[in-house]
Amino acid sequence: MDDCIARRASRQVRVGEVAVGGAAPVVVQSMTNTDTADAEATARQVAELARAGSEIVRITVNSPEAAAQVAPIRERLARTGVRVPLVGDFHFNGHKLLAQYPDCAAALDKYRINPGNVGRGAKRDEQFATMIEIACRHDKPVRIGVNWGSLDQELLARMMDENARSASPLDARGVMRRALVQSALESAHKAQELGLPGDRIVLSCKVSGVQDLIRVYRDLAARCDYPLHLGLTEAGMGSKGIVASTAAMAVLLQDGIGDTIRVSLTPEPGGDRAREVIVAQEMLQTMGLRSFAPMVVACPGCGRTTSTTFQELAASIQNWLREQMPQWRESYPGVETLSVAVMGCVVNGPGESRHADIGISLPGSGETPVAPVYVDGERSVTLKGARIAEEFQDIVARYVRDRFGRGGDARGDVAA
Repeated sequence: MDDCIARRASRQVRVGEVAVGGAAPVVVQSMTNTDTADAEATARQVAELARAGSEIVRITVNSPEAAAQVAPIRERLARTGVRVPLVGDFHFNGHKLLAQYPDCAAALDKYRINPGNVGRGAKRDEQFATMIEIACRHDKPVRIGVNWGSLDQELLARMMDENARSASPLDARGVMRRALVQSALESAHKAQELGLPGDRIVLSCKVSGVQDLIRVYRDLAARCDYPLHLGLTEAGMGSKGIVASTAAMAVLLQDGIGDTIRVSLTPEPGGDRAREVIVAQEMLQTMGLRSFAPMVVACPGCGRTTSTTFQELAASIQNWLREQMPQWRESYPGVETLSVAVMGCVVNGPGESRHADIGISLPGSGETPVAPVYVDGERSVTLKGARIAEEFQDIVARYVRDRFGRGGDARGDVAA
């Protein structure tokens, strides 16, 4: 984007086959919520997240039973052709699990270490060193992930004391933000002293407040060149979680800050875990940073659109496009950039349809019951009758085949 400043992270980290940082595009990741000890359920959810577009998937490794199943999970995924990088999320006992289960340490593509949950007192340095030494032995990258819900209390107390003696002290929240950044940077420097190369380190500082996240990451980006993982922790459920995550991360991404992101949504009971992946993709795509799937432009509706036809068609087309993507991605390179407009009346319908690659302007209340279709800015055909939805879907399918099929970029040849 022209208005987006150059990316901060000059280092690039390889997580399996995925590049994070440097000139690489922003990477979407997610995390399972299954019990990792249940290898079948966890492998199934990892595969679902990967199919939805998660390019890295994190799994909890919190017990011997979970650690013992990491390698079998990797094997299950490989048998079904799923090669998404797996990240092990370690807290409290990670040093023991990685040492006692070398198959787990080898099967993971990255370790996530939380400096606030590595240990207390004299044990902290020893246990942190154990995890870093194992990462070095297996040539694995590490995300040092600080979270304000589990911030190193000794560091925070020390910085609070220093702040109290300052001539211009910050408020407690300001000190906490500084402590988050300091914890990440001190841990990264310690990891490098222990032998972990700088190009094997990713940093994150997770908070749950939008303005706090923006301030923390701007500070962190100004003080290091490690790749940064963005995410608003405990973002919440539904629209609140989506809005808060987008409000925070979009500002940072526009500043050129952030190399990999996760939208940490609390799923509805029985809800689809992959929802957080779709939201992350749509955030990046609507900002013009990446393209993942064809996007549908649709009007919000008003008194001119008392029929629900355009709403139903917009939803069905959007869902259908996403369902086609696993196959289309292989057969039709570039199809993810396709734009489709489904409009509800004559006010903006024709104009928006012309701006899209392919669009339809449905009749509003009291308008002539016909639906003109526009292809590459030109009116192509006019649909009417009970099968408008099916016919428009067929037109979109033919357009995709003709334009994105291997061997050419045929435009304007679609007819009903």
